[in-house]
Amino acid sequence: MAAKVLILPGINGSGPAHWQTFWEKTHPEFRRVEERDWGRALCEEWVAALEAAVREAGPETILVAHSLGCLQVAHWAARTKLTVRSALLVAPPDPKRKVFPKTAIGFAPVAKKKLDFPNILAASSNDPYAAPAFTRECARAWGSRLIWFGPKGHLNADSRLGNWPPGFRQLQTLMKEDILSHD
Repeated sequence: MAAKVLILPGINGSGPAHWQTFWEKTHPEFRRVEERDWGRALCEEWVAALEAAVREAGPETILVAHSLGCLQVAHWAARTKLTVRSALLVAPPDPKRKVFPKTAIGFAPVAKKKLDFPNILAASSNDPYAAPAFTRECARAWGSRLIWFGPKGHLNADSRLGNWPPGFRQLQTLMKEDILSHD
């Protein structure tokens, strides 16, 4: 059975020029986890939405999270009894930074429990939302394979990544390795 892919955008969702949106258009089997209010991110609501989506999709689910979606995954993983196959976590933001959205509530402190599933953390060396030290700390805590993509900002639409083929290759690599590890 093919894995299901759930897309988890950050605050305000991922707009039309975001790589997550391109991936969804190119791969109609990918499904975005919709939030009640994209502009006011309440951690408890976002975690509940992810719990419901994973319960529906099943344990072969692969998560593709960007920005606040990464913190959503970390908080969810720290308290759920459900499991997923793997995750690609892209550009987690540091709630202690001044640029962290004031409308994102309950995400601090960042959940630092090791994730019970294979995952890759993709990051940029000049992300305005997270210093490299914070990113490394998250990767260590979550048990992530950390991959740096150079100075590309927040790895979002402003980074002009288009459909971001290097990121998609990481997802494919993770999926292949995960398939091999489950045989």
